[in-house]
Amino acid sequence: MGSFSIWHWLIVLLIVVLVFGTKKLRNIGSDVGGAMKNFKDAMGQENAGDKQQKAAQLDESASPGTTVEGEVTQKTKQP
Repeated sequence: MGSFSIWHWLIVLLIVVLVFGTKKLRNIGSDVGGAMKNFKDAMGQENAGDKQQKAAQLDESASPGTTVEGEVTQKTKQP
């Protein structure tokens, strides 16, 4: 009595399809999918902006006019 069986869900689905129609449901689904994609893209851009800000802060903390170039050939631990 507490949960719905598969037949209850099928009847609800049938009623929803009859009320809204398949074309409108397809449009709603594509709109929701597009909104989720835009949200995901915006979150990715925000994270990329955070990384750029952190890189800029690291660049500002370095002494101005000093460029360090090189290649690591060995790794040793110093006490």
